[in-house]
Amino acid sequence: MFARAGSLLGTQVQSAARLSGGDLSSVSRIVLADGRSAIAKHGPKVAMEAVMLETMRANNVPVPHILAVENGLLILEERSASGRVTRSWSHLAEVLDHLHALTSQHYGWPQDYGFGPVDIANARSTDWVEFWAENRLRCHLAHVEPHLAQRIARLADRLGDFIPKAPRPALLHGDLWSGNILTEQDHVSGLIDPACYYGDREVDLAMLSLFDQPPGAFYDACGLDDGWLERQPIYRLWPLLVHVRLFGGAYHQQAGACLDLLGF
Repeated sequence: MFARAGSLLGTQVQSAARLSGGDLSSVSRIVLADGRSAIAKHGPKVAMEAVMLETMRANNVPVPHILAVENGLLILEERSASGRVTRSWSHLAEVLDHLHALTSQHYGWPQDYGFGPVDIANARSTDWVEFWAENRLRCHLAHVEPHLAQRIARLADRLGDFIPKAPRPALLHGDLWSGNILTEQDHVSGLIDPACYYGDREVDLAMLSLFDQPPGAFYDACGLDDGWLERQPIYRLWPLLVHVRLFGGAYHQQAGACLDLLGF
């Protein structure tokens, strides 16, 4: 792989170090003979990731430049990441404004994606309630324990009582947590590892709050619609159920706590 990376970039790879993470791809930092460094990702869906990154870039969202992509190999510019997201909330709100400004006539994405072995079904729809019920809730029913599955099914059946049928389809990052937000000083230097599709922009904020605690000023800057806070447990349930399937443990209790808040 590294010889091919060097060939694509027109120079030799002097060293490579495997990086943690990467549910879909193996990820390494490579150092090139000309002094540059880059991030090399190898996996079955990296071409789709490249399309997502370029879609985000087209709307003035900071993402790493794509240096090369070919036959399961994606090479990205390495961006500065010595900051902390806790100092960058204000700029992140601006970045999300740019990201979510891009819209579509449909919810979903042209192709399905995945978090490791967990599929992300993205079949396009003009009905947001149907899209979320089928592609983000009922898709888990066969993969979690029966009692949790029954509670999820009841919520899916009544989902139209809780979320809007037709919010503006915004371009979503799809896996927005601090590990995928690169920062330098008080600015976001890049968003990485997207799992894009079009949907309610509140979904990205729900994912962000799963592992991080944005301040109230951040949410104020996002200019959210009335009732957004009450909808957060529904949108947070999707990544929690993915984590239940991938890791189990405490994520099962957290998913149950979301359903408790919703009365299921």
